[in-house]
Amino acid sequence: MSIKRQLPNPKELRELLKFKKPELDSVKRRLNKALTIDDLRRIAKRRTPKAPFDYTDGSAEGEISYARARQAFEDIEFHPEILKPATEIDTSVQILGAPSALPFGIAPTGFSRMMQTEGEVAGASAAGAAGIPFTLSTLGTVSIEEVKSVNPQGRNWFQLYVMKDREMSYSLVERAASAGFDTLFFTVDTPIAGNRMRDTRNGFSIPPQLTAKTVLDAIPRPEWWINFLTTPQLEFASLANTGGTVSDLIGQVFDPTISEADLKIIRELWPGNIVVKGVQTVADAQRMVDAGVDGIVLSNHGGRQLDRAPVPFHLLPEVVSAVGQHTTIMLDTGVTNGADVVAAHALGADFVLVGRAWLYGLMAGGRAGVDKMIEIMDSEIRRTMGLLGASNVAELNPDHVTQFARLAPRNTTLSTKH
Repeated sequence: MSIKRQLPNPKELRELLKFKKPELDSVKRRLNKALTIDDLRRIAKRRTPKAPFDYTDGSAEGEISYARARQAFEDIEFHPEILKPATEIDTSVQILGAPSALPFGIAPTGFSRMMQTEGEVAGASAAGAAGIPFTLSTLGTVSIEEVKSVNPQGRNWFQLYVMKDREMSYSLVERAASAGFDTLFFTVDTPIAGNRMRDTRNGFSIPPQLTAKTVLDAIPRPEWWINFLTTPQLEFASLANTGGTVSDLIGQVFDPTISEADLKIIRELWPGNIVVKGVQTVADAQRMVDAGVDGIVLSNHGGRQLDRAPVPFHLLPEVVSAVGQHTTIMLDTGVTNGADVVAAHALGADFVLVGRAWLYGLMAGGRAGVDKMIEIMDSEIRRTMGLLGASNVAELNPDHVTQFARLAPRNTTLSTKH
């Protein structure tokens, strides 16, 4: 049977010709190409010198913990509910007494202006615009007060490292309270520095040093270096300026002897919510509930401290079963897709924090890149919820997700003690 052919109809041809208006803004042009957080990561890698990019991207020792965290989110199966339309998706949640427009917030990350000159200003202002919390690190490169000034109506949280100089720590707590920050993360997973081997190999230091190696690395990334050399000196906003490696800084400033006595003192100083960040066993989750905290963050510090540490997403169901009725449970590490956020909520997390993802956006395009990161995650969350048949976050439940056991303990007797 022959197919009838004809000459193209000029009118129909004109209707098919759709030319996009060229985007003249170079930042928008490159961000428009990013469909996923991995896309933002690739753009970030091209635009950022190796040392700060690897500081963000890497983790400790053999980087096994972070690889396992990512694998854990991939090793799931979603179970959609059929004939259950979810035409209107509500992504908002109540977390620690106030709303968040999305079920995730921005995790605390140090040295953010080293990744891109806008640093925490971009993160806090983007979070405020999106209606989600922003967490400032003790090792932030923007002050508590400046974060408040760029996110005056939003939710600002502060992550505290307890330092050898206790008065300095207490001063930071008081400043954050005075600035209206509503939640304090008491961080417990960094008694000493993890062995971040990428940093050692790159000679990573704070501030970065101009060596033959870094100059050669700068040639294809002139914008980063122009920003670095023509903006205010890169330093810690909450600490006296300390040069050297990350390990040097942690060894000089942080106190490895912190205990529950310190938690009690900070609890008495802090008027808002107090959350312990870095919980990695069920037993410690129970201890923190008994200590009266308002929440915990299941976290192995993004795999950047103890390699082969427990995977937070694996730990989540057991912790929820043990203490979920008694405290707020948050989770971080390895979250790079909105589907990861949905899976965590389905298994009982009250909130999720993203660290590397927002820094990839920052490196890819400053404030606009962080906005793009949030937009991507929002879209992925909404699409996943819609396909599962969940109209709001509260409808997500363990029936929606199966975790596959790639890793299983050989000695179950020993494993139960945690």
